[in-house]
Amino acid sequence: MTDAPAAAREDHHADVSGGWLRPAVFGAMDGLVTNIALIAGVGGGGVTPHTIVVTGVAGLVAGAISMGLGEYTSVRSQNEQLAAEIAKERRELERHPEAEARELADSWVRRGLPRELADQVAAALRDNPDEALRVHVREELGVDPDEQPSPWTAAILSLVCFSIGALVPLLTYLVGFTSLWLALGVGALGLFVAGALVARFTSRPWWMSGGRQLLLGMAAALVTYLVGRLIGLGGPLG
Repeated sequence: MTDAPAAAREDHHADVSGGWLRPAVFGAMDGLVTNIALIAGVGGGGVTPHTIVVTGVAGLVAGAISMGLGEYTSVRSQNEQLAAEIAKERRELERHPEAEARELADSWVRRGLPRELADQVAAALRDNPDEALRVHVREELGVDPDEQPSPWTAAILSLVCFSIGALVPLLTYLVGFTSLWLALGVGALGLFVAGALVARFTSRPWWMSGGRQLLLGMAAALVTYLVGRLIGLGGPLG
């Protein structure tokens, strides 16, 4: 049986316009890597398990707040910049509609559309200001003015996902174990699982995505562990 064409289905593409995937993935990965590296660093310095927990929880809270505020500010600033560019394009369409129509037609001709057809479509759009604005913004700025990411969605997802990621390497301490290596092992598993889950949205092999994230996170943990050993209790600079 022949599969139906993808174009006949409304769900043949994932939703990439809501702006939720990047802050969710970035938040979770940053939470994992940050707290794994933080725990490795202070643990390598020879501190007590209680100090590791306090440090890890402080890193979780501070990092989550920082991520949330950073995402909100970043997305809000991006949307405000886009709004300013859209307003500029709207003024040009109101003042110089013919010139804007020629500009649009010329861009289509450069991409292979026949001149006559490009002029006809541009002229039709010129008589529909709202649609003309949307098309000009897509063509000139490469974005859809009606589908901008929400700064609140980005902030909340980033904060929540960072907190979840940062909690993973603390779990063994919170349930009563005191082994640094067990905590790092759980953190490594969390890195691999998080990377493998991301592969669901990217069509990459799950083991490759998980392995890549594991290697990057463990490299960060190794560096901070060695720094902790160097300047920690009983180290050369202790």
